[in-house]
Amino acid sequence: MRRIVSVMALPLMFASTAAWAQDDEGEESGGAWEVDAEIGVLSDYRFRGISLSSKDPEVTAEISVAHESGFYAGVWASNVAINDGADDVELDLYAGFAPEVGAVSFDFGAVYYLYPGNSEFNYIEFLASAGTAVGPATVTVGVAYAPSQDNIGSEDNTYVYINGDLPIADTPLSLHGQFGIEDGAFGDSKRDWLLGASYDLGGGLTATVDYVDTARAYTSLGDATVVASLAFAF
Repeated sequence: MRRIVSVMALPLMFASTAAWAQDDEGEESGGAWEVDAEIGVLSDYRFRGISLSSKDPEVTAEISVAHESGFYAGVWASNVAINDGADDVELDLYAGFAPEVGAVSFDFGAVYYLYPGNSEFNYIEFLASAGTAVGPATVTVGVAYAPSQDNIGSEDNTYVYINGDLPIADTPLSLHGQFGIEDGAFGDSKRDWLLGASYDLGGGLTATVDYVDTARAYTSLGDATVVASLAFAF
């Protein structure tokens, strides 16, 4: 999800991303089409500040395709704790359109959160964001909206956020941060934020360390923590 969520969680996200476009490194060009793939290992699966792995490590895999016109689609997979801390599986199926208009990069998409074997948790969410350069940094504001569905208690959910990324000139280091507010089926004016740094190790490897915290999460799964990760893009 890094392309449309920017931080993810990512699945962050993510969350992954995320987040929310992917790095160009490791992309294979096929004319007007590009194919991205990435695998990652994280010390915790934090999605909008909440641990979805019961504070256990997370392993992710993602593959996506993108057209030069801005259309993209992909699938992101991760372990997730659903039943008493057991390791279940989450699959995020996503698609969208990411045009650039002048100095602003827009992103409009949808993601279907799929939990094989636990279909009562499946739901769909729509996302939109706009980002632009502010000096050497990139700042993005966005919203994720899940309409009312049976699997989320017949209630809608809204998540709004702002994030930024600041590369440190002439170094492989970059700094990033995000602040979000969630209200509805998954939160009651819940806040979450993170501050972190990423280091490009070369060869498609990126190491990241994030400080993650929440307010009004009403669960110890939102307690402050440091999440370390290593991702390999190819």
